[in-house]
Amino acid sequence: MYLIAIAWLYVALLASVAENTVVGGVLTFLFYGAGPLALTLWLLGAPARRERRKAREAAGMNDRADSEDRQ
Repeated sequence: MYLIAIAWLYVALLASVAENTVVGGVLTFLFYGAGPLALTLWLLGAPARRERRKAREAAGMNDRADSEDRQ
């Protein structure tokens, strides 16, 4: 999965270098490369984050509950 992400950033970087202005290049990289890639990786990582949270709660490692008990 990360190989595809790296390849996409490479393609977006090459497209941004081909732009006429620096501002156009930066915006091309952000809007065609980094932005969509970050959104995609965040959405695809949601099930793993949910499982980690459930595992922490099952193990009793809820930091918020521990800090509230100490006060």
